[in-house]
Amino acid sequence: MLLEADSIKIAYGDIQAVRGVRFHIEEGELVSIIGANGAGKSSILNAVMGIIPLKEGTLLFMGKDITGMPAHKRAMSGIRIVPERARLFPRLTVTENLLTGAYRLRKQIPLKQKFDWLYSLFPILEKRSTQPASTLSGGEQQQLAIARALISDPKLLLVDEVSMGLMPKLVDQVFEQLRQLNEEQGLSILLVEQNAVASLEISRRAYVLETGLIAHEGEAGAMLEDSKVKEVYLGH
Repeated sequence: MLLEADSIKIAYGDIQAVRGVRFHIEEGELVSIIGANGAGKSSILNAVMGIIPLKEGTLLFMGKDITGMPAHKRAMSGIRIVPERARLFPRLTVTENLLTGAYRLRKQIPLKQKFDWLYSLFPILEKRSTQPASTLSGGEQQQLAIARALISDPKLLLVDEVSMGLMPKLVDQVFEQLRQLNEEQGLSILLVEQNAVASLEISRRAYVLETGLIAHEGEAGAMLEDSKVKEVYLGH
């Protein structure tokens, strides 16, 4: 088991955002957590990264209890996040933003080889390498955010609402890149997303989150065909 969440609860003051959720990810899987805005999806991702604390429950990563581990140590252990709306350093260039992803890594990484690989995945970033991140389009910024997370060779990539604010054509492009990273590179990905159809189409398994609780779980392909899931969550 790569990641296992057991009965996790997340609260903001008196507001219960996540109420006893359990889920897991096997190595090499792409798993989605879908649900409406405010369901608690991003809270779960931020809790896995260590950005916000758990009120209750435990998180195991590669068999190790990381529940109380600070975010920077989780990052060094192999968990990286692509945050909602990219959250780049707008005044830094594309190259400089990528380098921030390798900051304070315990292991030395071959930067030239890594940059060549990232530019093969995202060719537009090489063309924009000297431009400030603020000059990139929304889709280019999302690609940069993904590449920044990948430079450290993560074992688990957390992706938060990657489609938010993007045109449909760019959404398809970014989701296709995530699919390729999973299927061709073997990267384990936990994706939280409002765009349920797009995320289910590239996922192996999925969880449906409803007001802080898991309402459905199972194979992603089966969810796409499930009449109740289609009616309530997919808008069909």
